[in-house]
Amino acid sequence: MIFSNVTDMPQMNISIIEYFFGVNIMKKSISIIAALIVMATMSFTASAARDTIKIVGSSTVYPFATVVAERFGKSTKFNTPVIESTGSGGGLKLFCKGVGVEHPDITNASRRIKQKEIDLCAKAGITDIIEIKIGYDGIVVANSKRADTLSLTKRQIFLALAPEIPHPNGAKQLIKNPHKTWRDVDSSLPNVAIEVLGPPPTSGTRDAFGELAMEGGCKTFKWLKDIKKENKKRYKAICRSVREDGPYIEAGENDNLIVQKLNANPKAVGVFGYSFLVENSDSIQGSFVDGVLPTFENIANGDYGVSRSLYFYVKKDHIGTIPGMKEYLREFTADKTIGQDGYLTEKGLIPMPSSEYKQFRSAARKLTSFKGLN
Repeated sequence: MIFSNVTDMPQMNISIIEYFFGVNIMKKSISIIAALIVMATMSFTASAARDTIKIVGSSTVYPFATVVAERFGKSTKFNTPVIESTGSGGGLKLFCKGVGVEHPDITNASRRIKQKEIDLCAKAGITDIIEIKIGYDGIVVANSKRADTLSLTKRQIFLALAPEIPHPNGAKQLIKNPHKTWRDVDSSLPNVAIEVLGPPPTSGTRDAFGELAMEGGCKTFKWLKDIKKENKKRYKAICRSVREDGPYIEAGENDNLIVQKLNANPKAVGVFGYSFLVENSDSIQGSFVDGVLPTFENIANGDYGVSRSLYFYVKKDHIGTIPGMKEYLREFTADKTIGQDGYLTEKGLIPMPSSEYKQFRSAARKLTSFKGLN
C-alpha cells in the first residue's frame, strides 16, 4: 500500500519509524561521546605520562641547577630533572608559550623577569608564577693568565664597546666609535686590539652587562645621563648597546666556550658569570673594574659594581601534575644548598643575606605566587 504523505501512515508504523531513527541517532550520539571520552582519557594519560621536570633558561644558572638536579635525582624517588641551556630570554619565551606538558615547568634566569614577559605569559594563560631568587653572581671581564691582568673602568668599557661615543673634543655630540685598540681608549691600556667575546642578546648576562657595565660607564658623561629624563628609549639605545663592527664578538650562550677561546687567544677578553671564573681559575683571571677584583667577598659585600641577582620561575599550574616539583623547590632553597655555607657556594654562587634568603625559602615552601614587578 502506498501513502501520499506521512500523516496517512498508521500510527503504529510512525512509532516504529521514530523508534528506529531514534535508536540510530542515540547510537551515533553515544559513539561520538564515547570517542570524545577516549580522546580525553588518552590526552590525560599522555599528560600524566611526563614524570620528569623540564627546565630551560639561563646559561649562568645552568651549572647551579645541574648540581641541584643531580643531587635531587640521587637522593629522592623522583627522576633527575632535564635542563636545557637556552639563555634567560630564550627560556622565558619558551616558558611563556603555555600551560601543559609540552611546555617547560621551570625557567632559570640571570636577571629578573621583564614586564613584557609577564604580559606574554598572561596571554598564554600563565598567570600564576612563583619567583625564586637563589643568590648573586658577578659579571667578570676576564682574560688568560698568560696575559697581564687588566684594570678597567666602566667608562673605558663603554668607550671600547659602545656603537657611538661622545666626541673627544668635549662637544655634546656622538660619533661612530673609532677605537680599534685598548690604547685608543686610554693611553694607560695595552696596545692590543679590542677583542671581547661575550653572550648574545638572548642572554641575561648580556642584559646585565649592558645595564651594569655599559650603562655604568655611559652615566659618567653627565649630558648622556641627562638624556634619560627626556627620552628613555634613546638613552638605553646609546648606553646599553654594543658595537657590531668587530670588537665585540657574540660567542653563544655557552660560557665554557668563551673560556676555551680565551685560553686559545691570550689577547682576547671574555664576559661571563663569576661561577665560570671560579671553575677555570687555574687558567683564567678576572679584571679589576673600577679598582675592584671580582672575588666572592667583593661581590657578597657589594664592593664589586658589576653583579646581579639570579632567579628561577615556576609554573604553578604544573605543580601537582608533574611529579617532584614541590620537592625540587625545597631542595633548591634548602639551607644546605643556597645558605651561607650551601654546596652551591663552592660552585661560585654568592649567597643572599639571611633575611632575603628566608623570604624566598618561604615562597618555595608555601608556593607563594609572584605579585608582579614593583
